[in-house]
This record gives sequence, structure tokens and C-alpha cells, in this order.
Amino acid sequence: MSIYSFSKVIALMGLILGTASGCTTAATLDTVTPAVVAPVSEKSASIVVDGSTGAVLYQANADLPRVPASLTKMMTLYMTFEAMQAGRISKATTMPVSAHAASQAPSKLGIKPGQTIDVDTAIKAIVVKSANDVAAALAEYLGGTEEQFAAQMTAKARQLGMRGTNFHNASGLPDPQQITTARDMALLGLALRRHFPQQYYYFGTQDFVYNGKLIRGHNRVLAQLNGADGIKTGYVRASGFNIVTSISDHGRQLVAVVMGGETAKKRDAQVVSLVNAYLPQVASR
Repeated sequence: MSIYSFSKVIALMGLILGTASGCTTAATLDTVTPAVVAPVSEKSASIVVDGSTGAVLYQANADLPRVPASLTKMMTLYMTFEAMQAGRISKATTMPVSAHAASQAPSKLGIKPGQTIDVDTAIKAIVVKSANDVAAALAEYLGGTEEQFAAQMTAKARQLGMRGTNFHNASGLPDPQQITTARDMALLGLALRRHFPQQYYYFGTQDFVYNGKLIRGHNRVLAQLNGADGIKTGYVRASGFNIVTSISDHGRQLVAVVMGGETAKKRDAQVVSLVNAYLPQVASR
């Protein structure tokens, strides 16, 4: 990355982090009524960020601790893409599957101890299936152990300016010490697009074939919004229904985060409302 690009990323992060928390809108957005996208439960948090300028267009509870669930896998993939970019692994690299990885709770691909899986398939399994067993296999291959990899994830989060996030596993399975914020997830969404343009297309994958079986995803927002190209959904009981959505539409870029939805349908409706309300305000390149 050039010094100019790196400086631009840091500037964008500063803009996001410098915006006060609470339920506010940017000064130029007074005509938009935030009530249409208000929080719906005590687990709720949301934020909308202009992907071009880093300006926060809307936020509610954006800095309060939240459970990431499978949004955790965004950082698992960030670390994977970083390893690919550095030449440490490639799409064709095969990774062994340990008993620990295979034993992870669903959602999972069903890989068995002693099997191998290539990086390309692993990425698709995480994006589409949100496979916890595959996330653990990647973590062990890249970090030695999942615990060591999680520590690396947290260190990377700090480098990206994610001040309210701690990772303790690679999948997002329940762990009381694993927390994040909506603001941090927006930062991570921005970083994924900016740092890995050659790998970012994976987040738009809606299905893939594994062992002759078609595996379909469950990110319904990809089909509901023009320009939606990712990124990740997540759910555990403690988190409610989470989503980070990225939009690239006619030069306009936007990242919207909704956490703590009561149902997947309500979460999807909320993020669609956020995008429709604030995309017209996004600066065009």
C-alpha cells in the first residue's frame, strides 16, 4: 500500500472514531427522519458510514459493547486475505483439519479430522455457509492454534482503530470475552474493501459447490438492495441478529451495520431502511 493510500485510510478511520456516540445524524442530514431506523431491542446498535469520506451519517448505540457472533469471521477473513496478499498462502493452499476444528458447533461444513480443505473453498464456506469448523481450521493453519490466532485478530483490530473489540475465537461462537461495537464493525468493513480489492469479491458469493452439493447462503440483503456486495450476517442468542452490509452503487459507497435484531427479517428490514435513507446522502466519486 502506498503512503498516500495508508494515510487516506487512517484519515477515514479518524473521521469515524472522532464522531460522538449516541443517536445522532450528520449536520447535513436533518431532512432524514431517524425514527424509521430506530433501535428495536436492548441489544440493538447501528451505524451508517459514507465509504468514500468516512463520515458517519447515522448512529445509535454505536460504541456500546455488543456480541459479534459470526461478524467475527470478517476479521478471520481479513487475516486470511492479508496472508494471501503477502504470499504466505494462495487459493490453492491446502490446510489440514484437526479434531478441534471438526468438533466446532454448527453452522459447519462438516469437514472431518484428517481431511484437508483448500483456501478458496474455505473462504467460500465462511462467506456463504458461515462454517465454524472451517474458520477454526483457517485459524490453526495461520496462527498455530485458534487461541494464538484470536490474539493476532485482536492485535490487528487495534491497528485498524477498533478500540472496543476483543476476539477469543475465529468463528464467533459464544464466548463471554468476545465483544465488539457497531462502529468497530463498520471500520472493519471499510478496511476489507480498501485493503483487499482483489479478494473483496468473495463477499458477494451467494452459493458454491462442495463435494457435488450446492450450498446456498442466507444473506437475503444481497438480493434486496441494488449495489449490495457483502459483507456478513451473524447470530447467537446473546447477540440477536447482526449484519454488516456494504453498498457500491454508481460510485457511491456505504457501509451499514445493524446489531441485535429480534429476527433475521426485522434485521434485514432495518438495514434496508438505513441504506435507502442514507445512500442518497453519500458522496459520489
